[in-house]
Amino acid sequence: MSKADEIFIQNMKDIMETGFWDTDLSVRPHWEDGTPAHTVKKFCIVNRYDLREELPILTIRRTAFKSCLGELLWIWQKKSNNVHDLNSHIWDAWADETGSIGKAYGYQLAKKSVYPEGEFDQVDRVLYDLKHNPQSRRIMTNIYNFEDLHEMNLYPCAYSMTFNVSGKTLNGILNQRSNDMLTANNWNVLQYSLLLIMLAQVSGLEAGELVHVIADAHIYDRHIDLVKEVIAKPMHPAPKLIVDPNVKDFYDFKLSSFKLENYEYEELGQKIPVAI
Repeated sequence: MSKADEIFIQNMKDIMETGFWDTDLSVRPHWEDGTPAHTVKKFCIVNRYDLREELPILTIRRTAFKSCLGELLWIWQKKSNNVHDLNSHIWDAWADETGSIGKAYGYQLAKKSVYPEGEFDQVDRVLYDLKHNPQSRRIMTNIYNFEDLHEMNLYPCAYSMTFNVSGKTLNGILNQRSNDMLTANNWNVLQYSLLLIMLAQVSGLEAGELVHVIADAHIYDRHIDLVKEVIAKPMHPAPKLIVDPNVKDFYDFKLSSFKLENYEYEELGQKIPVAI
């Protein structure tokens, strides 16, 4: 059975059984009808996924693979902060009339700095170091830029990646300040697993472990019944990921470069409400 399912179920049970409820506190998030969106949460959940064993994608509910990958390419490859460059509507609630989400996500990755080796943005610096300085302990990105936070329509949730090469294996740590576990947990895990796989392929490495560190892992009040329904569903084996082996440049990856084989999943049957 899928190990991603097992980890997700364990996390959800732990949060619901031993987490802290903020019901009596003032909170920023709210539902579309204006009602405060309260949560039950756990501080600092750490999960490990070995990408050599399987692709960590849920089967107890569907994770929209193409939309998930499309958002990753929008942020890391296009380095865009405009929803008009994204072939989905998941960011529409945070976009202004021009489609911009402010100085967030892709905008931060595209900012350039001058190094002795030349001028790089954050993504290109990672690509350079993976090829030329793989033993460096300084291969990382950070999009939580304090000087620009006031011009971001949403503060970054998954904000930092640290890359580490051991021999021919590329590992990564994803740091996340906040995670809506039902809506986005596996979305983030899948995205950054795919990122590691892409970066490893174009750098002549093998993708190893993704470590996911979540500071505030929470379940919203209106998600509790849905969570109980999801974690009671039967699990299936993880699907097989096929990646076009001919892609040698990170910027040549397309949606069509990836294929899932034998992805079996359970239907949820209703839309998950999203707190804003």
